[in-house]
Amino acid sequence: MQQVAGIVPFTSIDFPGCLATVVFFQGCPLRCPFCHNPELQIFPGPAGQSWEEVMDFLKGRVKRLDGVVFSGGEPLMSAEIVEKAKAVKAHGFKLAIHTSGVYPERLREMLPFLDWVGLDIKAPWEKYDELCGRPDMVGQVQSSLKILVDSGIDFEARTTCDPRHLIPSDTLKIARDLNERGVKTYALQKYRTFDTDKNPPSVVDIEAFFEPENLSPVQKIYPNLICR
Repeated sequence: MQQVAGIVPFTSIDFPGCLATVVFFQGCPLRCPFCHNPELQIFPGPAGQSWEEVMDFLKGRVKRLDGVVFSGGEPLMSAEIVEKAKAVKAHGFKLAIHTSGVYPERLREMLPFLDWVGLDIKAPWEKYDELCGRPDMVGQVQSSLKILVDSGIDFEARTTCDPRHLIPSDTLKIARDLNERGVKTYALQKYRTFDTDKNPPSVVDIEAFFEPENLSPVQKIYPNLICR
């Protein structure tokens, strides 16, 4: 049974153009060292809301919210996510998902219900095994990229810039590869420290990715590069 770890009732930043609720699902097959929600990696984990409670909340927000975001953890970890998507769409909400792309066939199943996708690209392909904590994920993520590009659905690929594991030339390498694969929207995200981060990078090192000399080569590939 797929567990709901919790919800954020209102957000304007997790689903472009929509006021939405974020539903966080417990469990993730990856063990990225820079994960911002490490407590959501383990399945089963601490109980949050039941799915029935989530749906009761959403029913009370019909016509007051635009959409719902499935996040995690990794929301595509369980096949139950497809039925949950159907339930959300049945109440008239738009639906977005944040995913690592390691379950491409389940992503394909979800496409009829999705309005937007945020796809995490962790690193250049040669660093993937090291930085996602599980081998042989590159092919899965590349399959998800192709599925999204071919589908025509609105999506962004995004990379979290943790200077302990990436350098600015890595983001340029990623941008070139994504562009060659037909990805239209790319975002760079600042690594944000959190309470249980035992060895956080310095602000100076985090900001280095976003210095003009490092952003400029990426912006030549993606003139509308999103930085957040």
